[in-house]
Amino acid sequence: MRIIVAITGASGVVLGSRLVEFLKSKENKGKYELHLITSKSAKKIAEYEEVNLDESRSFADYCYEEDELDSSISSSSYRIDSMVIIPCSMKTMAAIANGFCDNLITRAAENILKLGKKLVVVPRDTPLSLAAIENMRKLKSCGVLIVPPNMAYYYKPKTVGDVTNFFVGKVLDVLRIEHNLYNKWKGGD
Repeated sequence: MRIIVAITGASGVVLGSRLVEFLKSKENKGKYELHLITSKSAKKIAEYEEVNLDESRSFADYCYEEDELDSSISSSSYRIDSMVIIPCSMKTMAAIANGFCDNLITRAAENILKLGKKLVVVPRDTPLSLAAIENMRKLKSCGVLIVPPNMAYYYKPKTVGDVTNFFVGKVLDVLRIEHNLYNKWKGGD
């Protein structure tokens, strides 16, 4: 399976980093061809949040800067199965929702939408403006899976790592990728 992971300049860069780490872990060896795009803003936020994006880049099969519009994944003829934008800044979400493809992240997302492939966005902002909600509505109407990193308590998280794994696990759930990053709800059975 070929997957694009894009990390934009919203708080929560660790979520994208953890997703990349999981997809390229020993247990998933050879299952996923990973294309990683990092924005300039993501690099700034990563420094502030003390996340090593160079390590994330070392896991990926292919790495791109957001201005590499001449790369293979900018073409709709390049076969990609799905794309995850994690975290997704409000700027990136607005660009995709309104067809403004000014960088590789938004161009690749447009290709995914044109071809009816799975696009997952993890919007990272709170509170939400009316414009952000409207952009989410537009994306949802195009079939985009919107997975905000909303907290849950039923699995009894004890560390920030537990919370990160829960959010990343929710993304893996919508991609239908097996994982054991958190204990799933079993109900009252």
